[in-house]
Amino acid sequence: MESMEIALRNIKPAASVALPLDTQLRVVAWQQTIASPVSCTGIGLHSGKPVTLTLRPALANSGYVFIRKDVPEDSRRIPARWDTVTDTAMCTKITNPQGVSVSTIEHVIAALAGCDIHNAIIELDGPEVPVMDGSSSEFVDMIRQASTRQQRQPVRRLKVLKTVEVKVGKATAILKPSDEPKFSMQFNANGRLGNQAWSFNYYPDQDDFSDLLSSARTFGFYEDAQHLWAQGLAQGASLENAVIIKDGKVMNEEGLRFSDEFVRHKILDAIGDLALAGAPILGHFYGENSGHGLNNQLLRALFADESAWSF
Repeated sequence: MESMEIALRNIKPAASVALPLDTQLRVVAWQQTIASPVSCTGIGLHSGKPVTLTLRPALANSGYVFIRKDVPEDSRRIPARWDTVTDTAMCTKITNPQGVSVSTIEHVIAALAGCDIHNAIIELDGPEVPVMDGSSSEFVDMIRQASTRQQRQPVRRLKVLKTVEVKVGKATAILKPSDEPKFSMQFNANGRLGNQAWSFNYYPDQDDFSDLLSSARTFGFYEDAQHLWAQGLAQGASLENAVIIKDGKVMNEEGLRFSDEFVRHKILDAIGDLALAGAPILGHFYGENSGHGLNNQLLRALFADESAWSF
């Protein structure tokens, strides 16, 4: 068996040959983790408190696991999975059986998934992932700094076999069969923004994720922010880590990074939320004004129907 694995790993197509997509997806792909620890410090978007995050290598088949260093050792571990999500108001929050939680996990998880990292420990000294600039770009930079390490276990993909759909009000989230991994979104913030639509053929570890998606920032409306601040929420939100819109205009002096930055960020969030499936999804995600709550409901609906998916 070991000799077969070595032989498969050493098979490489000639540089001038472009393999058909179905052939590419059948080639053995090996799991990856980061090669060395790397850290950053920032503030929580909602708490406004400083927090240090450290990415560490993890064993094959372990997935994404958060470790809260500020709580007793027997309750520190929080697996990042669709079934540990306990709150989706304004962010994605996960909680372990001991009641210890981590919130705002979607941007760092999107960075790990987008960089083709399958296993990682995310260590924190607080209850919230630092918001950094409001996107995934600084986490992508950290992963590149740490480099990657191949592991001796094949990647297991989750193949969508039939269409699954969830809908709440004017928001819809759909997963449907596809021969390629793809994310599409239409978004208009319930009429508060012009309609934006974007699609992304999602192949982890490609420069497209970094160049076209990872730097799209979270956003909000000034009037909503004032209301949240009055309630003691969104204490870390500022023009340094979010796009703020007032009277239909962007308040940030530098403007938008993309003309359709809002819908791109919604796709970034969806990539982070759906990466909690436990395996890369081979299927087409389509959302209309879909957010964290609906994205998680979609995964729950998928796994509730065993005829809708296979590994």
